[in-house]
Amino acid sequence: MKRKINFLFLIGCTLALGINLSNAQNRTNSNNAEPKPFVTPKLVVGIVVDQMRYDYLTRFWNHYGEGGFKRLVNEGFNCKNNHFNYAPTSTGPGHASVYTGATPSTHGIIGNGWYDKENNASAYCAGDDTQTSVGTLSNAGKMSPHRMMVTTMTDQLRLHTQMRGKVIAVAIKDRGAVLPGGHTANAAYWFSGSHEGNWITSSYYMSELPRWVKKYNESRDVENYKKPWTTLKNIRTYVESGPDDNEYEGLFETEITPTFPHSTPNLLHKKADFEIIKSTPYGNSITTNFALEALKAEEMGKDEVTDFLAISYSSTDYIGHKYGVNSKEIQDAYLRLDLELEKLLKELDKEVGEGEYTLFLTSDHGAINVPAYLEDQKIPAGYFVRSLYFPKFREFLKFKYGSAELVKNTSNNQIFLDHKAIQNLELGIKEVQESLAEELLSYDIYDKVYTAYQMQQNEYTHGIPYILQNGYNPNRSGDILMVLNPGFIEYPKTGSTHGSPQIYDTHVPLLFYGKGIRKGSSVARTEIPDIAPTISALLGMAFPSGASGTPIEMVLE
Repeated sequence: MKRKINFLFLIGCTLALGINLSNAQNRTNSNNAEPKPFVTPKLVVGIVVDQMRYDYLTRFWNHYGEGGFKRLVNEGFNCKNNHFNYAPTSTGPGHASVYTGATPSTHGIIGNGWYDKENNASAYCAGDDTQTSVGTLSNAGKMSPHRMMVTTMTDQLRLHTQMRGKVIAVAIKDRGAVLPGGHTANAAYWFSGSHEGNWITSSYYMSELPRWVKKYNESRDVENYKKPWTTLKNIRTYVESGPDDNEYEGLFETEITPTFPHSTPNLLHKKADFEIIKSTPYGNSITTNFALEALKAEEMGKDEVTDFLAISYSSTDYIGHKYGVNSKEIQDAYLRLDLELEKLLKELDKEVGEGEYTLFLTSDHGAINVPAYLEDQKIPAGYFVRSLYFPKFREFLKFKYGSAELVKNTSNNQIFLDHKAIQNLELGIKEVQESLAEELLSYDIYDKVYTAYQMQQNEYTHGIPYILQNGYNPNRSGDILMVLNPGFIEYPKTGSTHGSPQIYDTHVPLLFYGKGIRKGSSVARTEIPDIAPTISALLGMAFPSGASGTPIEMVLE
């Protein structure tokens, strides 16, 4: 009996020990399964759609398929109240701000081009004469990010992964690839049109094109898009845009009316002038094709180290400038871009894996509706005609200071003064700035005028001065900053443009999708510099060196 009791006791102890060991193992497994404070997608894809207003997402919604914009909105996070918080709102500053998480006041890209007051010369945001072209005999490849003064999220990814994470940037425009790629990109590629029709790069990145790029260029895929531009759908269904034949749109060469189909000789010619493709939706098609070739050839997203593919769709900007916000051409361009996004997402699912990549989509600036059209609708709008105002301004300078040569340059709605000449006249810079600003503000074309002294001495927190201050860089910006009346632009009377601090230029989409991203939407205000910190927080890496934005907490799981 005693032996039986001991045997039962031994069995009980063994069972108890087994249960304890099992519980301990479960706790260990549970600890190992605890969520990390970051995610590691195999690939991050950054998409910037050039000149995309937020309302293009909603205006054309009923025409979009399920696999492009709608997939990103319905399965991702939609920031509906996303804005640029600086001006000028243009391509170079836009791409730099998206990727640095900073504003031009910090990253230094104050325009596509600007007056270099130190060297008394013009500066291009991506231009670099110390580099040589790769893939072309022209100067189109003499580019680098050397004028961008801080790091990008792509730089931070490279640093975070000990340079193992691969970064490749692709765009029709050089600045749409160079600035997102950052200072440490493995490669940035852009399109050389003219008679070449090739994808090229700069000696900043490499001494010669990789074999796969040469092979792609030799395939002459681009020639498949030298064809008439017809509407994707029946043009009668494009009720979300204005009449096809109107006076607010530009013309391709040889065209008499700005109407579909667009089939000029240069679009149809297979041997020359590939430049024209940029101004059709086919420019976005060749961008997708080349980006996917880069994805596959470079084996991006194939291991556990996060890579980054930066894509900028530039043709929407060319089309907007030519035809305007309300055109059938813009509508067709976005319906076709929707198909490009669907194609891209399907290939990402296939090559990287659904749920294994993170993607964001935004724009580099918005655009104004054609002021001539707005005027005809009895909406306050119009055009700044330089010849109506600047002669009067020069006369003021002569009368007040005895010379109009105190102004060295006028560009990007800024005036650059000759400081040495002012000092030689024994005048104070601040007083001259204030005097000129007061004069300009008396002209009926200007809504607001600020001086560099105001930008440096005050701290603005909202409104137009806040936006201007974020775009003001003391070493690169001018002495006087001018803001035209809302609805007014300095531009031809056909097509749309951008660059102002007005809401039609600042309100752009911001969509997040994929690994680590919540599903949902919000009308809470977000700003362009928030994008880079959000992606950085998602990946658990350091923020770009000049970042002033903050992570958008509601976006992250």
